[in-house]
Amino acid sequence: MRYRFLIFVMWIAGVSGAMAQEVLLSKEEAVNLALENNFGIQVARNQVKLAENNKSILNSGFLPSLTGAAGATYNRDDSEIEFPGQVLEDGSPRPNLEIDQAEAQRYNGNLTVNYTLFDGLGRLYNYRSLKEQYSLSELQARETIENTMLQLFSVYFEVARLTENENVLLKALEISRDRITRSEYAFEFGQSTKLDILNAQVDVTNDSISLLNAQQQLANTKRDLNVVLNRSLNEDFKVDTLIRFIPMLELEEYIASAKENNVALLQTEKNLRINEYDIKVSQSGYLPRLALNGSYGWNLNQSAASAFFPGVNNTTYNLNLGATLTWNLFDGGGTAVRVKNAKIAYQNQELLNKQIELEVNRDIENALAIYQNRLNIYHIQEQNVITNQNNFERSREQFQLGRITGIEFRQAQINLLNAQTNKNLAKYDAKLAELQLLQLTGQLLNVDL
Repeated sequence: MRYRFLIFVMWIAGVSGAMAQEVLLSKEEAVNLALENNFGIQVARNQVKLAENNKSILNSGFLPSLTGAAGATYNRDDSEIEFPGQVLEDGSPRPNLEIDQAEAQRYNGNLTVNYTLFDGLGRLYNYRSLKEQYSLSELQARETIENTMLQLFSVYFEVARLTENENVLLKALEISRDRITRSEYAFEFGQSTKLDILNAQVDVTNDSISLLNAQQQLANTKRDLNVVLNRSLNEDFKVDTLIRFIPMLELEEYIASAKENNVALLQTEKNLRINEYDIKVSQSGYLPRLALNGSYGWNLNQSAASAFFPGVNNTTYNLNLGATLTWNLFDGGGTAVRVKNAKIAYQNQELLNKQIELEVNRDIENALAIYQNRLNIYHIQEQNVITNQNNFERSREQFQLGRITGIEFRQAQINLLNAQTNKNLAKYDAKLAELQLLQLTGQLLNVDL
């Protein structure tokens, strides 16, 4: 039984050793993979391409239209002409006239050009609106990227936390295994009872189960990260557990410039500009329109010979130039309604801007408070680990000297284990809170993480 137990422990150690040989996935590499492969980011970039096409001069209405047309007609007639009551010079009836396979062809081609010289400035403001919509789509893509980066690091840091927890549990298992060995030696020399060995074996079993659960959770979280990176689910790796916090002075500078960089506020400003152009586009309905047009055409008519006329070929070339001025003096009030509605939409967007600005300021204040609180908790947990480490070392010395029981030693070990895992949790919670604050200040994609 003991032999199988040792094999089980050695298997756990072997798995852990194999994991140590995994390829390191750095934060920078994870970001690059997400930017290149993530489905949501790819869709957002395609939306930007659509908006870029829409803002092109080809979609503005400023260019003329040129239309070409051509046609051909073919006729073939078989006819018989009668002359009732008509006679020839010799007094005989005039015979019927038959015309077989009388062919006629008609060919034509023309080019027509139309150009709107003035449309009340509607297309000008619509063109400017399309440019603003392109800028808005870029901001929306940036928001998608920022949200994806938060999701990425949320999973990345969870992998890092579970990795550190696994190392903590491995050390705890090693200590528990060493305790079994000492208890067996002490029992052989009559310094302890069989109960001490059994307690140590129970603790090793519990530590082994905790380690297996942690390894399973770590494997699942790695698959979650592979989904975000859009790569093979079974791709194995290890992550960087080193965390660097941004100095508070630097964060305060970011907060001071948040109004100019926050993606939500920038989007509301773009929407307000688009609404402003919508008003001007609607107002263009009050002004006249001036259009120019021209055409050049060619026609060929080949007619067959008839009973009284010979066949002819008629070729015609024509050139037409013109201008059209239209002014919708009254359209039933449709333009007036559109202008009023556009102005109301603009007012609503102004109100929405103020609301979003207030909410963003609140979110920044809350995020800063949460970050500071979690950072303080992390520092406290760091000190707590030092305290529990010292307590554990003294407890181990006392246990080796036989001055405390295995239960008391185990309690010191559990206290240290909890302190270490709590510190790991606090560290990554603080870093995620910092990233959320950076997103609100518009700096998430501009800083080195």
